[in-house]
Amino acid sequence: MPQSGFYAKVRRGMPALIDQWRQLGQGGPTQLALILAETARVAHLGEPEATPDGAMLEAWSHPEAGDAIPLWAARTATFLLAQMPARPLPKSDDEACAWAYCWLRNRTFASVDEARAALPSHLQEILAHAVGAAWADRQGLRLV
Repeated sequence: MPQSGFYAKVRRGMPALIDQWRQLGQGGPTQLALILAETARVAHLGEPEATPDGAMLEAWSHPEAGDAIPLWAARTATFLLAQMPARPLPKSDDEACAWAYCWLRNRTFASVDEARAALPSHLQEILAHAVGAAWADRQGLRLV
């Protein structure tokens, strides 16, 4: 994938996204890694080659891990976080970009407005700008 300014933010935000899942998910590290991988498979968000262990999940939550995190893991963490009753929010612009990028990768939308409207209500305002940037990035990658 190209390393546009937006995509670089996405990669920098992925560790925080994974860390939110680790902090809010119920279970130990190994169980959370298993839930992440199995959800990816069942929800068709990716096909993990192997189920990560708890140590791998913990390593993905470190800021320097951005490029090492498989897209299926970030997409699945976004999928799970968006459904949590705790209503978690991204804590930085980079993390918001990661959430927005994964949001667009997880579903098909006809327009940016449709993508924004489909967000859970607690995420609509905080992710409005990031979804717009993700949409522009995605549109920019399409061949004419």
